[in-house]
Amino acid sequence: MKIGIDAFGCDHARSGLGTYMLSFVSNIPASDAAGSSEISATFELFGSEIDRFTYTSGKDVSFVSPGVSDNLSAERTWHFTGVNKFVQAQGYDVVLYPAPERVLPISFKVPGIAIVNSVLSSLVEGKKDWIQKIQIKRGLFKVPKIIAASNFIKQDLIDHGIDAEKIEVVYNGIDHKLFFPQIAMEDVVDIKPFAIKRPYFIYGSRLSGPEKKHRELITAFSLFKKKTGLPHRLVLAGSDGAYSAEVHKAAFESEFASDIFLTGYFPHESFPQLYSGSEALLFPSVNEGVGLPVLEAMATGVPVACADSGALPEIAGDAALLFNPDDSEAFAAVLEKLASDKLLCAGMVQKGLKRAQGFTWESTIAQTLRVAQNVVKS
Repeated sequence: MKIGIDAFGCDHARSGLGTYMLSFVSNIPASDAAGSSEISATFELFGSEIDRFTYTSGKDVSFVSPGVSDNLSAERTWHFTGVNKFVQAQGYDVVLYPAPERVLPISFKVPGIAIVNSVLSSLVEGKKDWIQKIQIKRGLFKVPKIIAASNFIKQDLIDHGIDAEKIEVVYNGIDHKLFFPQIAMEDVVDIKPFAIKRPYFIYGSRLSGPEKKHRELITAFSLFKKKTGLPHRLVLAGSDGAYSAEVHKAAFESEFASDIFLTGYFPHESFPQLYSGSEALLFPSVNEGVGLPVLEAMATGVPVACADSGALPEIAGDAALLFNPDDSEAFAAVLEKLASDKLLCAGMVQKGLKRAQGFTWESTIAQTLRVAQNVVKS
């Protein structure tokens, strides 16, 4: 079975979609790359020439570029007009589309599997981008199979009229070779070009929209600081996005602006050290379909507190503190608990480590292969 993986729309590994692609390809076992696993499969990536070595470095996985310009408009047009001819010519038996919210065909000459890591409703409701709406809605209705990264995403797809029978839930894995407990000994976490003084709370997420709740976090942090007088800092690690001006303004206007640190884009491979040096991960986003940082932080052995909405309760289980990010006082109280209740935090760390062990890329890839095999057979 020859499997094509569409690398278009994955932001050159600089977003959640890119991290998924990078992690998936990095963890393809050598036997699968060579076609000698239990389910015989070979993989080939196709995408922009600029990504020839972005995802495949050090892996025996081939990459081919169809010569599409490196911009979203050109990539979408090609997926509407040229992708079917290309995937047929490459001889793929099935194609994985890991970025269906960015690029997805609206018809399929070769069986396709859309891997949905985002919440559909947040992508199509109230958006002016009619091309994206057509691509997502028509493409997902036409694609033979959908892999949803959580039951929350699956239900959201069903609510939008997608046939439940063609949706399989396959959770993302986490890279346990990268995310594991580390002892932070120094008072300053030195991750070039950053030097971050401890203690601090961490929130890693792109500044992309109000649903990420960066402003609410800044408000709660300010209340926490005012009430407790504790020396904690707040580190917001994530690329600038459509909402960055509002977040920067809220941080600047905070009474505790000097204790709020916005890093901008932060390399994924540096997050383990950032998590390990923190008091806790805070994840207040309210419309997450995956919430992978929750598991990554748990795997590094730090407490986690996250919003009680989206897929986060499903992903976190009983290993995290859940809160309503729109309730500033309750949110601030969670920060105080994390900063002062060492017994509670120690228990959360143990629960988190156990929870994170259940999510591996090996399992994700094996389940994806089974889905692909069934699609080819059907």
